[in-house]
Amino acid sequence: MATFSFHSYPFSFNLQILIFLFFTAKSISSFALQNNPNFDPYISLFGDARVENRSSNVILTRSHAPSSGLLLLDKPFKFVGEPVSFSTEFTFSLSPGNADGLALVFVPNGFQTRFTSQGSFGLFGENMYLGIEFDTQKDDTVGDFNANHIGIDINSLESIKVSNLSSSSMVLNNCEPLKSWVDYDSSSKLLQVRLSKFDSKRPFSPILTYSIDLLEMWGTKDVFVGIISTSINGSSFSNVYSWSFRVRHVLNPMHSLPANPHKDSDGFRTGKKKFCALTFLAGLIFGTGCGALFAFVVLFMWVILVSRHSVFPVECQVSPGEFRYEMVDVVVEKDNQFDKN
Repeated sequence: MATFSFHSYPFSFNLQILIFLFFTAKSISSFALQNNPNFDPYISLFGDARVENRSSNVILTRSHAPSSGLLLLDKPFKFVGEPVSFSTEFTFSLSPGNADGLALVFVPNGFQTRFTSQGSFGLFGENMYLGIEFDTQKDDTVGDFNANHIGIDINSLESIKVSNLSSSSMVLNNCEPLKSWVDYDSSSKLLQVRLSKFDSKRPFSPILTYSIDLLEMWGTKDVFVGIISTSINGSSFSNVYSWSFRVRHVLNPMHSLPANPHKDSDGFRTGKKKFCALTFLAGLIFGTGCGALFAFVVLFMWVILVSRHSVFPVECQVSPGEFRYEMVDVVVEKDNQFDKN
């Protein structure tokens, strides 16, 4: 049995308290969004992120500086194996002020334990990450050309591609709710970013696109997804009203069937039902076409046979010269007996 001296007891006791408070705080943060239909389950809150007064939105930063808050999806995923695509959409608003803005980040495990001391968007010092920043601060050290732009960051806060929102008459930090869609297609290796006002439909054309092979970037590593906001030099509020994230696995046609042909997975059963429905529809269309063709042939043959046995009147043309009128003298002989009498 291990023994502890009197002098080591306060340290052990304090350590137990810290561990208890850490896990208690994390479970409370997770529970705050479990029953919120606007957010995916398994989302945890870190740093200054909080839900106040039973509201439906999450506030990421506080009025004092520095402040940083993180929404993190607890379930990681991998790009290795079957080709992986993803789609995410979220609504947010940023208040005026000298703050950094908000970013959607793809980070390795452990980011939630160190982001609060890593500068803008919690990414300074990270060796591997993908960030889509909605930047509201002009930072000359990373080449920002204004304080109202969207940028794609790969392992560096200096964006590799930027979209100037001022040219599209959109302002990030005027407290107006905005909605963003971020999609990645593994087949084309294309990352697309869309942005619109909250009450507008999804734009057809993306506001920012970039070609990148995320499988080559991440390899076999676990990838965590989060929404982060930081306020290093100023004070402002960052609100997130909804967030959903979906991963799509693209099946390889050569390996789409299960190894055991007698073992039927849920996905395979769904595909089988779709195949039967398409087969029935194709058979119905083919049968209808054959029936229409047969009816046309029968009608055509009937018209031919009837026309061969029908007698049609022949029209004769008569010329006027074939008729003539003649006056004939008629002689009437009287009966002799009648004359004698």
